[in-house]
Amino acid sequence: MIPQTFEYTAPKTLEEALQIIAGGGKPLSGGMSLIPMMKLRLAAPDHLVDLGRLKDLHYIREEGGALHIGATTTHQDVASSALVRGKCPLLAQTAGGVGDPQVRNRGTIGGSVAHADPSADYPAAMQALEAKFVLKGAKSERTVAAADFFLDTFLTALEPGEIVREVIVPVEDGSTGTHYEKVVQKASGFAVVGIAVRISRKAGKIVWARVGVTGLANHAYRATAVEKGLAGTSGGATEVQNAAAVVADGIEANSDLHASAEYRKHLAVVHTIRALLAALARTA
Repeated sequence: MIPQTFEYTAPKTLEEALQIIAGGGKPLSGGMSLIPMMKLRLAAPDHLVDLGRLKDLHYIREEGGALHIGATTTHQDVASSALVRGKCPLLAQTAGGVGDPQVRNRGTIGGSVAHADPSADYPAAMQALEAKFVLKGAKSERTVAAADFFLDTFLTALEPGEIVREVIVPVEDGSTGTHYEKVVQKASGFAVVGIAVRISRKAGKIVWARVGVTGLANHAYRATAVEKGLAGTSGGATEVQNAAAVVADGIEANSDLHASAEYRKHLAVVHTIRALLAALARTA
């Protein structure tokens, strides 16, 4: 449980940090994922670049009909923000269920999405929110949609030398209902299965639905078949059950000591129904 020897730098500016990272340094944010992996020697970086003290990466603000959240903003900051709770309740709810109080107060939103654990909570919410990530390198900056960011287990669209600088999520209007539902791994707080839902309903009909799934497969995904099954319906119990029934279709489900593949698929259907009904109850 002792990591290999490494160099540590706490840069004072983002530009300085990116230059070191471009040279092979490993970014460190809250450390809630990286440090345990280093202790187990599943990760062995030679040089850690601590981003946690950079004020330029710690913020929550509303701009142009969206919330912009700096990468080193902690889970607790996201969960307790009046702005996030009022304008993007799905993200606030999800952040409030991450790990335990220690993890929520040290872990960061940027570090979590960059780590891309297949059982992490945020990726489901990011898929449902159709979030965007601003990726920053020493000489470049680009924006990538959540649908294109999570590629595989611990694998994202980040290129060498890039960090997640900012997370962008939509501001919800009054017709949208949201909910995050998960089966919790008791020891870690991770999701055995997690379902994030956004639904817009007007004049008694579902205009659109967005369903993000985590914990079931090797990375989070949008359950587009569920979304299509709901569009145009009134969201009655039978319609919800029929739509949720296909949430795991075509998915190669994970199997581990927490749940078999078949049981995970069953959990996904059950908790998709619960998440959809809860979100529908919150629509105008």
